[in-house]
Amino acid sequence: MYRISFISEKDFEEHVLETLRAYNESLNSISLERFNSNIIDPIKLLFDKSVYNKSFEEIIALELQRQRDKSNTNAIGYFHQNMFKYIQNCVVPERGWDVIYTKGKDKIYVEMKNKHNTMNSSSSQKTYMKMQHQILQTPKAKCFLVEVIAPTSRDIAWRCSVDGERLESQNIRRVSIDNFYKIVTGKSDAFYQICMQLPETITKLIKAGTLRTVEKDTVVEELRRKSPDILKALYLLAFERYEGFDKLAN
Repeated sequence: MYRISFISEKDFEEHVLETLRAYNESLNSISLERFNSNIIDPIKLLFDKSVYNKSFEEIIALELQRQRDKSNTNAIGYFHQNMFKYIQNCVVPERGWDVIYTKGKDKIYVEMKNKHNTMNSSSSQKTYMKMQHQILQTPKAKCFLVEVIAPTSRDIAWRCSVDGERLESQNIRRVSIDNFYKIVTGKSDAFYQICMQLPETITKLIKAGTLRTVEKDTVVEELRRKSPDILKALYLLAFERYEGFDKLAN
């Protein structure tokens, strides 16, 4: 039985399928070049190996999982944001704001975060100032920081420190995602409906062959081609052009 009363089953399945396709990208084999695309820190890997009493192969496997998890976390962020494409009176702009809700004279500009504690002080100030600017442009509008994982269900004025000054406006608010769904759909349990339907839809789509199995990574094999000593190979990967490290190539 399909449980969501404000998004069609077809639209919901297509949206979940899009997210599963993003997960499929993370199942591609990771090569040494891709593994090192953001420059791996061999000294950190050495400390991790020693402190957690693991082999380099195990530590590299954990780093590969971390890289995949980062990609999948981004996919989940897009899942939450783009859900609003299918909800009446909501648009998801290509840039600027994550969601804009318009109904009659009501207009809400939304920045969405997966977790309430993911923004540092600088990011919080920048977002708050962006919202202040929007309120100056459209004084009757509201700006929401919508948090998927909030400490509690809430809809409160956002108190933010900007350049040492504590600011608060009733038109700039921190809102848990359940409350935002309630505002835009008029249904108090809208987010609950999504969460209850989601496992059934994911299972259905995976059974239909949507998700591939993870491909074999080649990082360790490529490192061993550089040197049978994996630490030496990691040093060469990061520090090959540093003074003294040419000795490791011999």
